[in-house]
Amino acid sequence: MERIRERYLKSIVLDFEIVPICALLGPRQCGKTTLARQFAKTYQGPVHYFDLEDYTDLARLTNPKFALEHLEGLIIIDEVQRKPELFPYLRVLADRPNTKTKFLILGSASRDLLQQSSETLAGRLSYIAVSPFLLEEVGNQKTLWNRGGFPKSFLAESDTLSARWRQIYMQTYFERDLAYLGLNLPPQRILKLWAMLAQYQACTINYTHMAQFMEISVPTIKNYLGLLEGTFMIRTLAPWHENLGKRLVKTPKLYVRDSGIYHQLLNIQTYEQLILNTHVGFSWEAFAIEEITQSLNLRNEECYFWATHQEAELDLFVILNGKRIGFEFKTNDQPSITKSMHIAMNSLKLEHLYIVTPNEKSFPLESKVSVLALKDCNLIL
Repeated sequence: MERIRERYLKSIVLDFEIVPICALLGPRQCGKTTLARQFAKTYQGPVHYFDLEDYTDLARLTNPKFALEHLEGLIIIDEVQRKPELFPYLRVLADRPNTKTKFLILGSASRDLLQQSSETLAGRLSYIAVSPFLLEEVGNQKTLWNRGGFPKSFLAESDTLSARWRQIYMQTYFERDLAYLGLNLPPQRILKLWAMLAQYQACTINYTHMAQFMEISVPTIKNYLGLLEGTFMIRTLAPWHENLGKRLVKTPKLYVRDSGIYHQLLNIQTYEQLILNTHVGFSWEAFAIEEITQSLNLRNEECYFWATHQEAELDLFVILNGKRIGFEFKTNDQPSITKSMHIAMNSLKLEHLYIVTPNEKSFPLESKVSVLALKDCNLIL
């Protein structure tokens, strides 16, 4: 059964009140095309669809001005990163006097990899980051954490079929998507890169070590990570620096964003295997960060971790509505307040600290410290 993703549909409607072009950006197979078709069903007017992975549609847009200028209503262009030269034409069409035409463009690359759009369509284009399924949409934390949020992985009839889908997805992602963006690696190198990412989950990045492991240069490994981040497969979390005089960790942390993809790298198929795995803490941290940042509509550049060389740390630090909020991620259902947490609260002047656990109950520990269940993200200050 197709799931209606109301939060995104509302965002599209709102953005089209302001701008004529709306971009849905997110990883391949996260549900962008389904979302666009759901919106099209509600649209009052003609709808035109172009899939740039379809050679017929690609040929139709060889002369984009001729193909598009006579169309009215809603124009959907899927996988737009395959033809960024469209953007100047979209600007011309969007600027026509009295036009009511709307453009819904879908891409599997970030706005940074679509640089032409930000330069050409400034003031005419909005961006909506579309994620795989979130807990608020599906309500099954165990399955979502284990299988990840990609719809075909989450909705598979069994854990075995879910794992098989992810295996094929990862292979296709490297052989087609990243190759298109210039990252051409032989299969053995791809496996080596995946293995390295799994070992760095929720850890600070050591570019020199990564480069040595992959037998490439530091600039090359940074380029690899940039492409992986630009196609929404990994997240790098920057360290928070407020007082440059303190001995703070200054390198980012790395996360494989989808928990199902991460578990595939570790050969984990079932929830029972997950909770017994030595990497379960790293998995929970990455999974919870995705849930919280997406639920709070936080951009990655608004999220930080904090750590000192004296081993005091905070997993996630954000400033939300002017208030400093901290998050620690623990797999223990009944966590206690640690010395490190007190140091983080005092050093960062936190308004509140949330300890996020797999437990489905939220409760206070102190006046400014609470245990938080992920389903209660709406309770965050």
